[in-house]
Amino acid sequence: MEFGVFVQGYVGKRAETDPLAEHKALMEETEYVIQADRSGFKYAWASEHHFLDEYSHLSANDVFLGYLAHATERIHLGSGIFNPLAPVNHPVKVAEKVAMLDHLSEGRFEFGSGRGAGSHEILGFMPGVTDMNHTKEIWEETIAEFPKMWLQDEYAGFQGKHWSLPPRKVLPKPYGASHPAMWYAAGSPPSYAMAAKKGLGVLGFSVQKVSDMEWVLEQYKTAIVDAEPVGDFVNDNVMVTTTAICAPTHAEAVRIAANGQLHYLPSLVFRYHDTFPRPEGFPVWPQTLPEYTEEFVEVLIEEELLICGDPDEVLTQCQRWERAGADQLSFGLPVGVPKEETLQTIRLVGEYVIPKIDTDPVHRTSRFRQGG
Repeated sequence: MEFGVFVQGYVGKRAETDPLAEHKALMEETEYVIQADRSGFKYAWASEHHFLDEYSHLSANDVFLGYLAHATERIHLGSGIFNPLAPVNHPVKVAEKVAMLDHLSEGRFEFGSGRGAGSHEILGFMPGVTDMNHTKEIWEETIAEFPKMWLQDEYAGFQGKHWSLPPRKVLPKPYGASHPAMWYAAGSPPSYAMAAKKGLGVLGFSVQKVSDMEWVLEQYKTAIVDAEPVGDFVNDNVMVTTTAICAPTHAEAVRIAANGQLHYLPSLVFRYHDTFPRPEGFPVWPQTLPEYTEEFVEVLIEEELLICGDPDEVLTQCQRWERAGADQLSFGLPVGVPKEETLQTIRLVGEYVIPKIDTDPVHRTSRFRQGG
């Protein structure tokens, strides 16, 4: 199992007291990725969101990732996601950004795409549209065109329902052989199977606990066997995200978690992501979940909803994800925890956990891209 970090420009309530909160959040997250690179993490994912106050201010993630391409050495940098819906980002512009980032990172870029998870965000670009299901049709007609734009000397062009382009050379071409690995941000079980049939890796932002891996893997690993890849190769990969806090002692880790306002992020998730099924009894915005106590943090750990503890405990918790079949475990870090304590988590995981789980020096996606 490989490891990653996930950043999204989470500002939270800090802006209420600090006029520079937005700037600090974005710059802190570059530090997290740089430290993750030094600590042996293999992937860093940066979201693309629009209009989502407090939850995610990382709207221009291509710019953010371009900076990190120069500031890092080994870590693969991924769009989690680039939204390729024509009303949001013209597909040709997306193809150009992917290839450019592939060059700037010298083959370390990962192309994650998706349709967006909330009407407040996506329908802002689609005046008059009220049904998020409309986005599926746009994504479906677009995704298979990217490898053609990258690999055909002159792209043959496209005439679709939602966008079109005459024959043109789409430049630059990707760096080196083939093209970056392709991923899809999936939510429901049918989405996992659909991604697998197209040969796409899955960004499993919806997986909440280890037991959720059962239906993820059943849907995905069964379908990937008969994949008809839209790209040049099959990216047989399921990435899942979770929150992680590692400290020298269990007590310190629990204290950090209890003081980290971890309740606020899921409240913002369901404020904006109205395509996610709302758990029974979950408060409706502007009501939020109550602040977590240390006792409740212990419950989250016991229920495998939070990775938290000293390095040995975190290793054991990560090994549970590995046994469940996750190909990559990515940590969503900036959720209200102070910067130094977040950097501590990255350093401790890199020193004590990753070397005991991920012993392959080569990225899984690099092997797929190179035909290995």
